[in-house]
Amino acid sequence: MTIAIGLLIPLIGTMLGSAFVFFMKKEMSQRLQKSLLGFASGVMVAASVWSLIIPSMEMEEAQGAWSVMPAAVGFLLGMGFLLILDDLTPHLHLGTSTPEGPRSHLSRTAMLALAVTIHNLPEGMAVGVVFAGADQGATGISLASAVAVSLGIAIQNIPEGAIISMPMRAEGNSRWRSFMLGSLSGAVEPIGGLAVILLASLLTPVLPYMLSFAAGAMFYVVVEELIPEASNGSHSNLSTIGFAIGFVLMMVLDVVMG
Repeated sequence: MTIAIGLLIPLIGTMLGSAFVFFMKKEMSQRLQKSLLGFASGVMVAASVWSLIIPSMEMEEAQGAWSVMPAAVGFLLGMGFLLILDDLTPHLHLGTSTPEGPRSHLSRTAMLALAVTIHNLPEGMAVGVVFAGADQGATGISLASAVAVSLGIAIQNIPEGAIISMPMRAEGNSRWRSFMLGSLSGAVEPIGGLAVILLASLLTPVLPYMLSFAAGAMFYVVVEELIPEASNGSHSNLSTIGFAIGFVLMMVLDVVMG
């Protein structure tokens, strides 16, 4: 039951954020959007380091200096996986007019939703793999630390949900449709998390690789999408402040609850 709740908490965060479309009449200001993008980046980087990469190395500490290898290999595989997924999926990033990926006849709304789905997949994987590690009694991963990751992702999903639903509304969709599309973009998280848990139960020896794989996937999203969007144009200093706040919040959550 705890694992099921943990997997759903990030989706609830996305739904709460998507509900902002019912209360905000205009497009989100650039200042607020950059602050929230920076905050999301900080949370994801801190979660990757403190909750995924460090536990991955701690699980292999008996290997001495070579304990870093599973973390290094898994991280690169995670980056590569998201790179391939990014290239094979037609999608449209916020604030741009040129789609990425293969040509398609999908609407702008659909491609915006796909871009966010790609973004959310590694977050779901991260939540799933830490709960799998806690369930198997892995070194450095407790149930409390897994819940901390889930809460941290949910917190950053609240502003992220708003960032998603507001442009949907600006594209001409109704408030309810914008809310549903924003919420559904987060549905990949519990699905991805559950898939990782099931896979980890069958492949326990590769759990250290799976932890760092999720970290690499999240870093790809941060470096490829969030930071460029947050730093482009004016008010980039707000995204830097948001990053610092998000990083510290996730770090404190992990240490206090771990």
